[in-house]
Amino acid sequence: MKRSFVFPGQGSQSVGMGKELADAFPVARQVFEEVDDALGQKLSALTFEGPIEDLTLTENAQPALMSVSMAVVRVLQSEGNFVLADRAAFVAGHSLGEYSALTAVGSIGLADAARLLKLRGQSMQQAVPVGEGAMAALLGLDFEAAEAVAKEAAQGDVCSAANDNAPGQVVISGHKAAVERALDIAKEKGAKRAVLLPVSAPFHCSLMSPAADAMAEALSAVTLRAPSIPVICNVSADIVTDPEAIRSHLVEQVTGIVRWRESVEFMKSKGVEQLVELGAGKVLSGLTRRIDRELTSVNAGSPAEIEELLKNI
Repeated sequence: MKRSFVFPGQGSQSVGMGKELADAFPVARQVFEEVDDALGQKLSALTFEGPIEDLTLTENAQPALMSVSMAVVRVLQSEGNFVLADRAAFVAGHSLGEYSALTAVGSIGLADAARLLKLRGQSMQQAVPVGEGAMAALLGLDFEAAEAVAKEAAQGDVCSAANDNAPGQVVISGHKAAVERALDIAKEKGAKRAVLLPVSAPFHCSLMSPAADAMAEALSAVTLRAPSIPVICNVSADIVTDPEAIRSHLVEQVTGIVRWRESVEFMKSKGVEQLVELGAGKVLSGLTRRIDRELTSVNAGSPAEIEELLKNI
């Protein structure tokens, strides 16, 4: 069976994620320790014990989710003699999950990924004063219709599509007033639901330009290597393997659309039959079912799930 490994993004975090792995496997514990050392912060304690308010802060959630995904990868490698390049055609990650994917296939080092995601979270949070930006989910509209709603709502402000997650599930981002206008317009255009999201900044829109500049500077100082498996990139929904192209895409990703629906459809078009979600939560598995019911999805985020995956892969 042809498969891809996929890595979750922000919103999948929960207090206690990864703790079972760290307790059961020294290689998993080592991942969390390496991330703590890289950041000079006991992020693992926050990840395992909370409080959720602090874990959900963008600068903490991003490296924490990556560390859980990488703990899963290390356990698979040590327990199952599992070489990712032998088991998957592609890897992909949702927003910050792209860093997890790139780390898993050797393009970015673990410590570099942790530091980059900490900075990414901080710079995204600082790009727009709290309360000035917003994001909203438009449910029941296709991508083109959601884009049209955002454009109509802008009225001189920023309002644009941010995440094309699945058919009928598009997230928009921008100035709060414009996003609130979009809620009413979306309902008039036939959206089943249009709701503000509980996020602290308007991610993946042009208001994030200061964060993109910060990431360009940080990424210029990091060594990137060619990945062992082709990566499907968020901003292009296409294969990327060249380290300089990866660097460029990661900068563009801060302000660009997360083209997740297209990424999954691209993998299916290349013969992929199964997506294996490595890390916390089951968000991407839910989106897979919405995108194409012919694709099967499997989760691996706990010792029991890893054991089951190793039996069946």
